[in-house]
Amino acid sequence: MKTSHGHPADTRVIVGVSGGVDSSVTALKLVEAGYQVEALFMFNWSEDEAGRCQAADDFDDAAAVCDALDIPLHRADFSREYKARVFRYFLDSYAAGRTPNPDVLCNREIKFDAFMHHADRLGADLIATGHYARIDHTGERPRLLRGLDPNKDQSYFLSAVPIEALARTLFPLGEIDKTDVRALARRAGLPVHDKPDSTGVCFIGERDFEGFLREYLSGRAGPVRVSGGPLDGRVIAEHSGLIYYTIGQRRGLGLGGVAGAAEGPWYVVAKDLGNDTLWVSQDAAHPALEQKELVAAAPHWLIEPPDGPLRCAAQVRYRQAAIDCEATPLPDGGIHVRFDRPPRAIAPGQYVVFYDGAHCLGSAEIQAAGGDAKAAAPPQRVTA
Repeated sequence: MKTSHGHPADTRVIVGVSGGVDSSVTALKLVEAGYQVEALFMFNWSEDEAGRCQAADDFDDAAAVCDALDIPLHRADFSREYKARVFRYFLDSYAAGRTPNPDVLCNREIKFDAFMHHADRLGADLIATGHYARIDHTGERPRLLRGLDPNKDQSYFLSAVPIEALARTLFPLGEIDKTDVRALARRAGLPVHDKPDSTGVCFIGERDFEGFLREYLSGRAGPVRVSGGPLDGRVIAEHSGLIYYTIGQRRGLGLGGVAGAAEGPWYVVAKDLGNDTLWVSQDAAHPALEQKELVAAAPHWLIEPPDGPLRCAAQVRYRQAAIDCEATPLPDGGIHVRFDRPPRAIAPGQYVVFYDGAHCLGSAEIQAAGGDAKAAAPPQRVTA
């Protein structure tokens, strides 16, 4: 694939379309800018497995949009790659007691790898997606920047994408707000202008998450114990499997009406895999939820990798704010992060993403909270 960012009229851009309003307006803006635009719809999940998968309907919506824009529409089936490189890792992580982030994996393995290679075969100069993020292409190395709409910024999910892929990518929505996106779609007469946004994990959709996991993994029952307070150490219930819970979880614990406990929510504060014990507390500021350190594995840098402590900011979940920190490389190739103030509920398997202002510097998969460098390493990356 060529990397030229020349005159739009001489540049063929393959847009990843999903049948939603974001990718549709991405294609619209590129057409209006004068690029040679073609679209590619990705089938990432088999209909016979999902049951409720909307891929066929979404493809019809994408086709209607491409007809309205008078651009070619291609289709590609990446379900085999998705299963081997994203879903298998997703299951292995949950089985190991972690909370993986499949959106980060999907971007790295599918949208900016399998899709990009397919676009190459279609003769693309560049690719484009409907992500709310920006890329500064003016320097020798592209800089991934937050999208200007703070409520939609998706740079967190793009932090593991190879820098070589970012150099060949356009994000036309990075400079605008979501409300403007819908207005543009309506004004252009795109048939998806009022289509609801998709929510949840792409291969799960609106289904009950625990129910979905139970189709693939069997949890092992164990005790639910209280950490701290007057009921410290007491068993108050039985859980059906640690794999169904994540650090900081509040909803879906089913712990109402515990004798001797105050009225109020419970929080997951720890998972003891060795003893199949789920530790909970009614203290929203429990020390386990307010840790200032973490260890992460194999950082992926979008800048020149630091050879010593790096002052920056970092966030440990998509919807959390970035917090000032010091990130220090470790001899084993991992990284230790110490925050100036504790982020909420650090969960192994999620990603710590580093920023300098709006500039996304890279990311790493969280291995353990509290700076415990001896925690088990994450599952190995699986490639097709």
